[in-house]
Parts: sequence; C-alpha cells; structure tokens
Amino acid sequence: MENLPVALVMGIGTIAPALAIGWLAGKGLEAIGRNPEASNKIQTAMILAIAFAEAIAIYALVVALILKFV
Repeated sequence: MENLPVALVMGIGTIAPALAIGWLAGKGLEAIGRNPEASNKIQTAMILAIAFAEAIAIYALVVALILKFV
C-alpha cells in the first residue's frame, strides 16, 4: 500500500507529458506541412516545447523517488 502514491505520481506524471509531446509533434508536423518554408523556425520551437514537456516527466520521477525513499 505504501507504493501506491509512487505509482500514481509516475503514472500521471508520465502520461500527461507523453500526450503533450504527441500533440506538439503532430501540430508541428502539420504546420510544417502547411508552410514548408518556415520549417526551421517551427522545428526549433517544437523541439524546445517538447523538451519542456519532457522536463515535467523528469520532475515526476524525482517526486516519485523522494516518496519512495524518504
């Protein structure tokens, strides 16, 4: 029962960023398909946004590890 909070943190903390990354990549590729000339600017912004979304998953991992070992 003591592992339930850890499982919840990791479950929610990884599903939400995964959905955000998929949505960001899909919209970025859609934008590149509509305007190929702006692909460099779109790709840079898309990769930066994906990195921020991935950071949320890393924060969830840190919180889960704190809950597990403290």
